Amino acid sequence: MVRSNEELRQMGTPAPELLAALEKAPFPDLSNGNADASVLDIRQNRANHLAKLRHFYPIPGPIPELVKESLHQVAIRNGSSIRVKVYVPVKHSPESSPLIVMMHEGGWMMGDLTDEDLNCRMFARDLGAVCVNIEYRLAPEHHFPQGVNDCWDVVQWCARNAIPSSNILPADPKVGFIVGGASAGGNLAAVMCQLSRDEGLIPPLTGQYLCVPALLWWDVVPEKWMAEYKSRTDSIFDPVLKLREGKDQTTESLKADHGSSLFCPLLHRNLRGLAPAYFQLAGLDPLRDEGLLYERVLREESGVLTRLEVYEGYGHMFWTNWLVAWSMMP
Repeated sequence: MVRSNEELRQMGTPAPELLAALEKAPFPDLSNGNADASVLDIRQNRANHLAKLRHFYPIPGPIPELVKESLHQVAIRNGSSIRVKVYVPVKHSPESSPLIVMMHEGGWMMGDLTDEDLNCRMFARDLGAVCVNIEYRLAPEHHFPQGVNDCWDVVQWCARNAIPSSNILPADPKVGFIVGGASAGGNLAAVMCQLSRDEGLIPPLTGQYLCVPALLWWDVVPEKWMAEYKSRTDSIFDPVLKLREGKDQTTESLKADHGSSLFCPLLHRNLRGLAPAYFQLAGLDPLRDEGLLYERVLREESGVLTRLEVYEGYGHMFWTNWLVAWSMMP
């Protein structure tokens, strides 16, 4: 069912709690006022901004008495390797531990392992899950589909090596095998789920966690979905994500093929038989409508089990940047 204009208007009305948080702490200009700031400069400024906030997180740092963390290099195609961090619950049986593979946000150009530390620690502590956090390679140093290939190689590594007796991945994927991420990480998680179905991954994925995901670029939207794809241009109140039609830094840096389902998962010709999907969307987010659209198509047209949460009046990645607003949510 397509949502009404009134439903969308309600989703996109800024919440008073967010407005109050914004007044106290406006989102910083990651370019520092420099119109010619490079991606590398913006990447570092974003890292500095988030580093100042992490002591406010529910789990601000390692909790070794509850979660064991370790770094590993995973061999991938072409003789390369990338870094992953593994989180193992201390007080949970490997025979009953699911496996969760997380991909971080950052517009395919920014971010690192610290972006998913909190989620992975919570999943290990509270769910008894073994988590793998992927530090895939970024644009502009590495163009599309390098990040996709990195993540897919790690997902396959996890499938091959996760067993209860493993020293590195002591989990049983048959209990649960989930891919997840936020924003660009949510995009990659959706792509991993499609690849796992297409390539016959064994053991198969059992779920996908798609948090404020990017799923369909504005210049390749099929006519049949145009009426449902408005937030990219209509959502003007999001304090973090400012997207407009035309060239942008993501497009310039990543050099992605917008017509490929490896970049726009909504364009995949067959969306049946995918693992169940849990969506978290934000009402002010320019990415809102592609998330609503993907959830509807999966559920209504493709027979995929879904669950949807929409945080009305809140923007893209609001919980990361305004923890006070998050804590005051009704």
